Amino acid sequence: MPSGRWATIEAVRYVFTRRYPPTARILVVESGPRHVLERLLPALQRNYPGLEHIDLLTCHPGVPRGFNTQRGQIFHVQDYRGMAARRRLFRELKARQPDICGLLCTGAPIMTAWKWLTAWSVPAKIFLVNENSDYFWLDRGHWRILIRFLLTRAGLGSGDALATIGQALLLPFTFTFLLLYAAQVHFRRWLRAV
Repeated sequence: MPSGRWATIEAVRYVFTRRYPPTARILVVESGPRHVLERLLPALQRNYPGLEHIDLLTCHPGVPRGFNTQRGQIFHVQDYRGMAARRRLFRELKARQPDICGLLCTGAPIMTAWKWLTAWSVPAKIFLVNENSDYFWLDRGHWRILIRFLLTRAGLGSGDALATIGQALLLPFTFTFLLLYAAQVHFRRWLRAV
């Protein structure tokens, strides 16, 4: 198993290829509501019949419904406070040698930094999971889905996209107008006082 800089190169390599590694071990980062993970677990077990382990990185207490503690380990981020402990966590996750790593991207701001640090640190092919427990691969073959997903998360994926872009373009002019109006009001007050 590669380590250090080579592990990062190994992880990034999976973004540029549509090749899928043989899947016996999965790491899932539960960076979203628990019900999304509970719907995802049966789908993973059904789609990967040769699956040996599913590990979980989470901030939620307890064991999710459908998680087999004999075939996986739960890592709680609360147990890894401080830089040295986080480094130890990522060493432990790498030592588990996951083939693929799932990141819950549900729009909830839960464990955002942990999610992307894990994706960067663990040399595994990444898949992203939305709020419906649907998932897709983070690789060049799925770039259209990724762009659509990012636009939706940015509020530009619906019919209101043109209005949102227009508001963003008008914001500097609106702000300048309000500043000039406030300056004019304060200047008039100053003239009356003089």
